Amino acid sequence: MQKINVASMEHIKINEFAAKLALIAKENKMKIATCAENIDLSFCGIEHNSCIDMELIEKIMGCAIKSQKDKYQREECRCVESIETGTYNTCKNGCKYCYANYSTDMVKSNCELYNPDSPLLCGEFISGDKIPEQKVKSLKIKQ
Repeated sequence: MQKINVASMEHIKINEFAAKLALIAKENKMKIATCAENIDLSFCGIEHNSCIDMELIEKIMGCAIKSQKDKYQREECRCVESIETGTYNTCKNGCKYCYANYSTDMVKSNCELYNPDSPLLCGEFISGDKIPEQKVKSLKIKQ
């Protein structure tokens, strides 16, 4: 997999870059938000956000939920607790920043295992597979 060239930027350059991105987004009726970042870019309309967003979940569900920050994420992460349902090395999009794909060869071989009739995302149950029972409870705030 090809590596991303990462460069450090001074705070002032980050602010200038963020302001330009925010302007482009606004011109295109879009919003930009940071994920798990310490930097405050609210001066240019960029807010902090989260991938597993409690407010969005409540809006979609049409009710309030009782949840807390996911304790297994970085301190800066605002995601609420969740259960991962994906499988590493199964997405063909090839995003350079994705943590879930680290081998294009494995993505290719895993995607060859897709079976639309299987209850698994990728592959089949085989002898010796163990499926642990996940204890879950509703987070809906009942009125």
